[in-house]
Amino acid sequence: MLTELKREAYEANLALPQQGLINLTFGNASAIDRDRAIFAIKPSGVEYHELTPEMMVLVDLEGNQVEGDLRPSSDTPTHRRLFIAFESIGGVVHTHSSHATAFAQAGREIPLFGTTHADYFNGDIPVTRKMTPAEIGDGAYEWETGNVIVERFATLDPADFPAVLVNRHAPFTWSGAVAKAVEVAVAVECIAHMALMSLQLEPSLPRIEKELLNKHFKRKHGPDAYYGQNESC
Repeated sequence: MLTELKREAYEANLALPQQGLINLTFGNASAIDRDRAIFAIKPSGVEYHELTPEMMVLVDLEGNQVEGDLRPSSDTPTHRRLFIAFESIGGVVHTHSSHATAFAQAGREIPLFGTTHADYFNGDIPVTRKMTPAEIGDGAYEWETGNVIVERFATLDPADFPAVLVNRHAPFTWSGAVAKAVEVAVAVECIAHMALMSLQLEPSLPRIEKELLNKHFKRKHGPDAYYGQNESC
């Protein structure tokens, strides 16, 4: 069932260690079939070198496991919450990449200092509020993690900000396809690393000029985007 979806999720999960975004098994990727409202996600705790496409677990948006002998990732409820809230996304990635996670642990947004950041985000990479003891300990921790992300995006467009830092935790990224969500995760780690180095060089560095942000973001996003090739090329 959904062989191609499982392959997409498998390849995205393999890309995480290949891109240096995770250590051990700290991370996961999922891909959704919107027509069937089913997503494929990494099985919990399985080493990446042991994964096969057939091991991907299928889960519906009600939280039911519909295929797979292994337990899905413990972060599955967070992925499910994001798929429900952000109807345009097709894939979610969670990593504990070092520099981005440092910002998350500090509870700090990643400030927009340069054009690399502006190519992907229309502002600072947001961070959630801290989770409450009840949210952490009521038995629905991973679902509540999704809820604090959705809360943070009450006034943000997930297409303009395709990532978030969960306070004290780590980043989640998303996009229209899971392969693109992996690319965003790579970009977030790169951006976080450069932001930390920039702050070391200039602790009072101001945000990028609005004109430069608009130029770089809009040349890749929206109706007037001109970066890259036309599909007909």
